[in-house]
Amino acid sequence: MSEPLKNLLRNALVGDMADRIAANAPSFDKTRFVKLATDGLGALELMERSALIRDALFATLPDGFPEAAAILKASLPTSARPGLTGWMLLPVNQFIAARGPDHFELGLDLLKALTPHFTAEFGIRPFIHRDQQRALAIISGWIGDPDQHVRRLASEGTRPRLPWAMRLPQLVKDPTPILPILTALMDDPEEYVRRSVANSLNDIAKDNPDMVAAFIAGHIQGASPERRRLLKHASRTLLKKGHAQALANFGFGAAASLQCELRLINGEVMFGEGLDFAIRVTNGGEATQSVMIDYAIHHVKADGSLSPKVFKCKTIMLAPGQSQAIERRHAMRPITTRRYYPGQHRIAILVNGAESASESFILKMPSPDPG
Repeated sequence: MSEPLKNLLRNALVGDMADRIAANAPSFDKTRFVKLATDGLGALELMERSALIRDALFATLPDGFPEAAAILKASLPTSARPGLTGWMLLPVNQFIAARGPDHFELGLDLLKALTPHFTAEFGIRPFIHRDQQRALAIISGWIGDPDQHVRRLASEGTRPRLPWAMRLPQLVKDPTPILPILTALMDDPEEYVRRSVANSLNDIAKDNPDMVAAFIAGHIQGASPERRRLLKHASRTLLKKGHAQALANFGFGAAASLQCELRLINGEVMFGEGLDFAIRVTNGGEATQSVMIDYAIHHVKADGSLSPKVFKCKTIMLAPGQSQAIERRHAMRPITTRRYYPGQHRIAILVNGAESASESFILKMPSPDPG
């Protein structure tokens, strides 16, 4: 079993942090820092541990942010010596997020220096929240930086709905200010950066679907294979929802001429096993069709209602009159993001975004162990 994520911040790491800061600030009270940062650490979860270490930095670094920032920047790694890196920098992110916005350019410059050693996307968001126009003017200057991590910070840090991070409500409502950043990084030489652009566009699509579909329509003609992959990944939410323009962007036409048959191989599923099903899709039209086949499992919730989750299946080309049969197994096993309930579930087949066939099945839970 993998080690709990919270253990990435442990006593030994705090001790290393203290040594690496003290090497650049002889007056730094590393004994006090370690005491404050480890007092009750073991009982806390990851972000609580990070906040405890951040508070220890508040107590032991200079009160003035410029002086504290100078120590933290000097404590980053160089080719000649180790420094603050990896998970040590999560509490540093939190420190800058709390104190940095009062020293805007200096705080953002420190996050830019930090990001090659650990992501700074969490620390950057309070700056955008405080003064979006000012922050984006600075961040836009990073899109041509030679360091891929800095370029990625420009796209990842500005994502409207970045997971685990402060939401940016202004950009959720109107994301147009970040579109020039995403456009500039869309053909970045690093896939690491391009995937961040795709994720940001997918974020935007959740609140502004027509905007993203139109954006992609404007950038897909003559696109390189790399850009096309980016744009398709950016469209994943729209494609799952059957957005007409998004489907058309990738050559998936209306499903009217496509017939779909669904057969359940087992209509009752014991939790821990899988639902086996077979699909046959036929092109009844007079032209070859690009066909995107997905399926949705409508899970029973605690109140008895159904909640759908869409899964990718297959993309094929069908000539007029051609059929293709597909068999799949969908595992019904424990996952951390879903609680399963017994009862009547439903599977629906989506062909080019349209529900084309569905069947109900029963999920059974194993009896409790009498021992």
